[in-house]
Amino acid sequence: MSLASIEKKTDLELIALCQANNDLGYTELYGKYAKRIYNSIHRIVSHTAEAEDILQETFLTVFNEIDKLSNVVNFEAWVKRIAINRAISHLRKKKIEFSNSDTTEIAAEEIYDVQENELFETRVEDVRNSIENLPQGYKTIVCLYLFENIPQEEIGAMLGISHNTVRTQYHRAKKKVLLSLKDKIYDE
Repeated sequence: MSLASIEKKTDLELIALCQANNDLGYTELYGKYAKRIYNSIHRIVSHTAEAEDILQETFLTVFNEIDKLSNVVNFEAWVKRIAINRAISHLRKKKIEFSNSDTTEIAAEEIYDVQENELFETRVEDVRNSIENLPQGYKTIVCLYLFENIPQEEIGAMLGISHNTVRTQYHRAKKKVLLSLKDKIYDE
C-alpha cells in the first residue's frame, strides 16, 4: 500500500473524485460528514427516522449538484446549510409556525442574575432535555443560534420572520429552559 493511499484526501480531492464519478469520493465525503450533518438535522427535527430521511435527501441533492460545485471554501458548511434548510422546510410542511411577535419586547439582557446564570450552566443533560421539550419553534431558533452559530438576522431570513421575533423567541426559550432547570433542582 502506497503512502498516498494511506493519507487522508482533502475535500477538494474527494469532490474531484465525485465529479469523475468515482464511488470512493462519494463514500468518503458521506463518511466524513454524515454524522455531524445528521446531528444538526436531529437538533431541529427530533424524530430520528425523519432526521435520517432528511440526511439522505440532503446528500442526494449534494451529490446530484456536485458537478456545479467549484472553488468550495467549506464543503461541510455548504452541506449543513442545505440540510438545515431541508429540516426547516420539513417543519413547515408539518405546519410548524414561526410567528412574528414583535409586539413583546424583551429588555436588553435585563439585570445579570448570578443565580440564574449558574442554573443555566447546570448539567448538560438537563439542558439538552429542557431544549428538547421546548415548543418546536423555540427549539428550532435555539438550535440554529446556539448549536449552528447562525446569526439571529440570518435565522429570521431563513424562517421568514423578523430579527426582533427571533430575539424575542430566543429569550422566551431561554426563560423556559431556566424554569425547567429550576424545577429540576427543586425536584431533586
